Amino acid sequence: MIIIGSDHGGLALKTALNSYLHRRGFQVSDAGTNSDASVDYPDFGQKVAETVIAGEAELGILICGTGIGMSIAANKIPGIRAALVTDVFMARMAKEHNNANVLVLGGRVLDEQKACDLVGAWLDATFEGGRHQARLDKITALEKKYS
Repeated sequence: MIIIGSDHGGLALKTALNSYLHRRGFQVSDAGTNSDASVDYPDFGQKVAETVIAGEAELGILICGTGIGMSIAANKIPGIRAALVTDVFMARMAKEHNNANVLVLGGRVLDEQKACDLVGAWLDATFEGGRHQARLDKITALEKKYS
């Protein structure tokens, strides 16, 4: 299952991605928001990240206006590797090299087709492990040191 969440700045893109993911056969849980009323992105970043860490979803997708705030918020949760991406190469590398378990997008900087392309590239990629795992282990050690 994939959990997807957004603030008001990412609502339209979240709605489009929800449809895209369903068309691809994924089970999707929508963490909100479901209104264009102003909300605080850290609340949704936390909800998605905690759901992924709890194992209740395999992966998460977060969307705010630029993606910056959501990526900062989600990455505060130990074990989350949230990657803000803007092109297909970055989306693929987020999975292949960083094993990103949360993809972050900017609802005010990406159109629907580009966002679908980014999500598709991320979902279709496979973590390469090897030297990349050793680097992720160092990130985990940093999380433990500072938590």
